[in-house]
Order: sequence, then structure tokens, then C-alpha cells
Amino acid sequence: QVQLVESGGGLVQVGGSLRLTCAASGRTFSSYTITWFRQAPGTEREFVAAISRSGGTDAYTDSVKGRFTISRNNAKNAMYLQMNSLKPEDTAVYYCAASSGYNLAYLRSFDYTAWGQGTQVTVSS
Repeated sequence: QVQLVESGGGLVQVGGSLRLTCAASGRTFSSYTITWFRQAPGTEREFVAAISRSGGTDAYTDSVKGRFTISRNNAKNAMYLQMNSLKPEDTAVYYCAASSGYNLAYLRSFDYTAWGQGTQVTVSS
């Protein structure tokens, strides 16, 4: 199976940017749809963004549209989340997850077979 490790989190001021990386090892990375989730203290984990196996299709939750961009480089076994115009409400632990699902229209029902340990993003107000 694929193993995932997130990195790139940190402390940033409102309006700043961060780029998160999800690095993969193990099973062929391109076989998986990759999704970013986030979870703030006392809240449920929420979907943030997803990218198809080839990188040709992506999806975002409404609150990050126009600010976040998901991408992947299968040759480097890596997926990225570029976060711009960060807001305090973006503060959370961000996780990447892999699914064998392939149609992003149904991504909210995907089962995720691998998760990273998360990286903390803190946006100061």
C-alpha cells in the first residue's frame, strides 16, 4: 500500500501563503486519487481538495476556492496544496489521504486506504 507523509505546515500571518507537500512511498502513486482534509480543534474533519490520478481534474470545498490549488507530480511521488490568502479559519491540521476511487463526482463517498500523520497550519489574526 501507499504511505503518505505531509510537510510544509507552519505559522503564517493572515493573507500569507504556505505550500503543503504530501510525499508518497510504496504502491504506485498514480494509482490513487489524493485528497486533502483538515481538522481544527473541536471540529469534524472536513474535505479541502482532491486531485485525480493523472492530475487532470481537481475539486475544492467552497471555502477555499480561488485561494487553494491542488497539484501532483507522479514522477516525484508527491502531491501539493498551495494555500494563498490564508485566513484564521484555515487554521487546522492538514492531512492527505489516498483512495482507489477514480471519479471525483463521487469523491465524498470514497474510502481512504492511507492517511498521512498531518501537518499543522496556523494562521494568526
